[in-house]
Amino acid sequence: MIPRPALTLGLAGLLPFVWGVATLLSPALAQFTLDLIGPRFIGPFVLIAYGTVILCFMSGVLWGFAARGAEAQWSGYALSVVPALWAFFFVGGGAVFALNALITGFLGLLLIDWHFSRLRLAPDWWMQLRLILTAGVVLCLALGLALG
Repeated sequence: MIPRPALTLGLAGLLPFVWGVATLLSPALAQFTLDLIGPRFIGPFVLIAYGTVILCFMSGVLWGFAARGAEAQWSGYALSVVPALWAFFFVGGGAVFALNALITGFLGLLLIDWHFSRLRLAPDWWMQLRLILTAGVVLCLALGLALG
């Protein structure tokens, strides 16, 4: 069972992705957001910026898992930095390219999550949470591609 704080905060972490999609669906919401806090928080801009932040954040989480197991040593640490490096090298070059790179990055992250889970370095509930959150993120990023 996923601990309530992890599930609640994980789902709350989807809100910026949902907001990005909502501003693509509603020109009025996009204009309101633009007027209130600026263009970084609408449509593909917020999807790309926040997606990059979360992909890098997840590298830190994976680093923590790698630090738990002697058998993971080099390979675990190396795998843990892949999401951040992916974001650094591939997120850019326009909204379409960046959103596709983020989708690929989050799907790749899910494979790394599975690997750490298989090594029993992640909590037992980890994959259940990651499947829910990854589905939400990838859906929002794909909608950002389709609507943007």
